[in-house]
Amino acid sequence: MTDTQETATTEAGTSQAPSRRSLIGWGGAGLALGAAAAGGAVAMTRVGNDVDPAGADMGAAVAFHGANQAGIATPVQDRLHFAAFDVQTDDRAEFVQMLKDWTAAARRMTGGKAVGEGAYGGLAEAPPDDTGEALGLKPSRLTLTIGFGPSLFDKFGLKDHRPEALVDLPQFPNENLDKTRTGGDLCIQACADDPQVAVHAIRNLARIGFGKVNVRWSQLGFGKTSSTTPDAQTPRNLMGFKDGTRNIAGTETDRLKKFVWVGEQDGPDWMTGGSYLVARRIRMHIETWDRTSLQEQEDVFGRDKGEGAPVGKAKEHDKPFLKAMKPDAHVRLAHPDSNNGITILRRGYSFTDGTDGLGRLDAGLFFLAYQRDVRKGFIPLQRNLSAKDALNEYIQHVGSAVFAVPPGVRDKDDWWGSTLFSKEA
Repeated sequence: MTDTQETATTEAGTSQAPSRRSLIGWGGAGLALGAAAAGGAVAMTRVGNDVDPAGADMGAAVAFHGANQAGIATPVQDRLHFAAFDVQTDDRAEFVQMLKDWTAAARRMTGGKAVGEGAYGGLAEAPPDDTGEALGLKPSRLTLTIGFGPSLFDKFGLKDHRPEALVDLPQFPNENLDKTRTGGDLCIQACADDPQVAVHAIRNLARIGFGKVNVRWSQLGFGKTSSTTPDAQTPRNLMGFKDGTRNIAGTETDRLKKFVWVGEQDGPDWMTGGSYLVARRIRMHIETWDRTSLQEQEDVFGRDKGEGAPVGKAKEHDKPFLKAMKPDAHVRLAHPDSNNGITILRRGYSFTDGTDGLGRLDAGLFFLAYQRDVRKGFIPLQRNLSAKDALNEYIQHVGSAVFAVPPGVRDKDDWWGSTLFSKEA
């Protein structure tokens, strides 16, 4: 069941925001739905349970509708803009309308289409609907994925609908979390092959949400450090090692069902087809690592730096012999065989955010982990790693958040969060 959506239907069958003229004065600034790239036909790439977009056109559009949200099992794009938001309004109806407006904008931006009346040509006395920096750019496989944080369930009468699996993360050894980069009532993950397309999407969603939500923190990422397409070359992290060799592939529907997607029996029912996201900002002590011998670097990971082969093996994808590695090697400790079969889907990105004021690079890994249940996925895995991993000498977790990621938007009449907000307050 969904609420009535106050949008017009275009000839293409997608929802379009109300015109700017009908929105003059909205939020005191005449802000209308912000928007995206060039119009016209685009090549659609299927995602979700019927995916096979490996090798797709890097400028193509990823299908927005599906049983699961795009941006999880979707082949990992090259760029990221992730933003966590805090809710400012206490009006449930106003917040729900914002989610509908966000959905309408996301539907069009991921399709490479302008939202509203675009960046120019509209009413001269009002701000344009589109900020304009993505005009003429291709969709670039943009995906937008929304998640709801634990603190959202303290609002809008949602307390009884918080999933049991959406737990607050415990404090782990050696982490040093920055409160300004931690938590959030909700999040948007924008992934694209063009950084300007990803930034444009977050910018315009934040603009639409003005007065209802504000950005709590955000993170730009580049150089994907994980892949959901195992036939492609495994990417490398900023330490120079291949990362995510054993990641779940977007085409492995059985493994996705077992480890990533929330099932009907898991509860609550509004989360069926969704997933749980843990986001961690991991600072790398780059300067220390760069002065470490090659042998120690390889011992820390349990793989060789060139091929990425596990200790004693010749090829990257050879089955690792864990006992040949040092007891505190990262691969040994992170492997499912060392964690009672725990498996998560990774979508990590490197980041470099200038320096820390002491001449050291503020750089590292923005780690995104999707799983069916945080209590059976990230938490026990991180407990093991944080206690024993040799890599801890060279990294520190400095930001953290956890979100319930609802199922996908089914069709043009559906919207982000409809399964949750159709529940009575």
